[in-house]
Amino acid sequence: MSDRKWRTWELVGLLFTIALGNLLHFVYDWSGKNDVVAAFAATNESTWEHMKLLAVPWIVWSLIELPALRRSKNPVLAARGAGLLVGLLAIPMLFYTYQGIVGRNIPPVNIIIFQAAVLLAFWVSWHIQDKRKWSGKPWQWLGGLLLLAAGVLFVLWTYRPPRLAVFIDPLTGQVGPS
Repeated sequence: MSDRKWRTWELVGLLFTIALGNLLHFVYDWSGKNDVVAAFAATNESTWEHMKLLAVPWIVWSLIELPALRRSKNPVLAARGAGLLVGLLAIPMLFYTYQGIVGRNIPPVNIIIFQAAVLLAFWVSWHIQDKRKWSGKPWQWLGGLLLLAAGVLFVLWTYRPPRLAVFIDPLTGQVGPS
């Protein structure tokens, strides 16, 4: 597979992830707060639910991209797993850092943080694939397990969130779907 083809897949994935992630911020309310939709869309304003806005489209795109790139020599699963992990870590790190500095929540900054986390996640994925790093089967398995674990935890902790700061909606003080 040509470099151009997988780069095109990554670029389309970037746009897909940003668009779907932004859309998923509103879908739960639009659905009338449907319990099934809650598994995939943000249900409140907690940091965890904002992380879901990256995780869901990222995992969906990974499932679409993987079969398309299966013949390439690219370490797709390792790259996608690592990219997701970095993007998910970036969201709370950037959010709590800026909030600690300015002392308040600024919604437009939250949107910028989401966009930056998506860009960072794709940069990591792109870099790993471009350099053909982590091509071995153990790395592919680990990347696949990371994607699977993230998917399971985002669904599970939507309905049964731990009582930790990252899960608390700053507007209501509640955890879980509002």
